[in-house]
Amino acid sequence: MSPANKADVVDRSVFDGLLDMDDDPVRREFSRDIALQYCHQTKGALAEIQHALRNNDIESLGRLGHFQKGSSAALGLRKVQSTCEQIQHLGRRIDKDGNALRLSDAEILVHLDRLVRELFVVNREAENWLREFFKF
Repeated sequence: MSPANKADVVDRSVFDGLLDMDDDPVRREFSRDIALQYCHQTKGALAEIQHALRNNDIESLGRLGHFQKGSSAALGLRKVQSTCEQIQHLGRRIDKDGNALRLSDAEILVHLDRLVRELFVVNREAENWLREFFKF
């Protein structure tokens, strides 16, 4: 992954703030544990997102997008956060400014399908970045 792509994956100001909470800057037990928890929790969350999409459950996708947005934001995983925010908005049937969407459920599901596929890609990038950084 090129340096430009790495910058897209992680907001270093947020991530560095997390690293500042470590008692030992070499062992990094606190931040490493949070990263590991994120990776484990995300597997289940992505399975739930896929299940909701297969069942055309727009509301659940909005809720799950909100949950993953918060988890990824805590680590500064900007691409994941952005994609989850878009899923959240579509699931709530609103645009980024909070205005009601004028799309049918079928149209919303087409957009959600694309975003869920994108989420799997950007989450893989984020997890690879975390694994490389923490060497796990």
